[in-house]
Amino acid sequence: MLPNKEGQRVPNVTFRTRQNNDWVDVTTDDLFAGKTVIVFSLPGAFTPTCSSTHLPGYNELAGVFKANGVDDIVCLSVNDTFVMNEWAKDQSAENVKLIPDGNGEFTDGMGLLVDKSDLGFGKRSWRYSMLVKDSVVDKMFIEPEEPGDPFKVSDADTMLQYINGEAVKPKVVSLFTKVGCPFCARAKAMLKEQGLDYEEIVLGRDANTRSLRAITGATTVPQVFIDGKLIGGSEELATYLGVA
Repeated sequence: MLPNKEGQRVPNVTFRTRQNNDWVDVTTDDLFAGKTVIVFSLPGAFTPTCSSTHLPGYNELAGVFKANGVDDIVCLSVNDTFVMNEWAKDQSAENVKLIPDGNGEFTDGMGLLVDKSDLGFGKRSWRYSMLVKDSVVDKMFIEPEEPGDPFKVSDADTMLQYINGEAVKPKVVSLFTKVGCPFCARAKAMLKEQGLDYEEIVLGRDANTRSLRAITGATTVPQVFIDGKLIGGSEELATYLGVA
């Protein structure tokens, strides 16, 4: 059975990171001492579930976690710092600290270093999340010991439910735009004024007009979606937000 470390101190480890082309040692005291920190650990950078759901989930809810007393969110993986840095850029994960446990020391100290040689991964972390308060593990969510790569309890929603089940999650906003469009600029300005983060899908770079027409039924931009609902262009967005 995988160990649960609730009530115990996190392992004392120094992580070798690369910052601004310099080697920088980051200790567990740097990460956890005097802070409330969420940690989620996963099998590998750039892998499917980690990239599509696990990291994005925590990155998107970072503001809510901060409003509920969390100082930092740390993503840990048995990868080197160069891989973790590139993954952070690829994911635009500016709200999460990606920490490389390249030698697996921290993961081994948590008792969660597992053998994934059957996948050609070697030693990697089992998937889990935990809330750490002043270097002591307050709560752990460890994925069940099942074949494959289970992802049932270490997600951001489960952690938020534990911290504050009444917390309001931010709206999920996406909009189609194109370069030089003044109506797109207005829509983005309104969203920023309302404190709404958004994903921008730029025609000619991220999608084409056929995609726009297929998804929205429209040929003009912007086209704004909020929580999966098509709001429409900038005028419709102004009405939705109740702004002039």
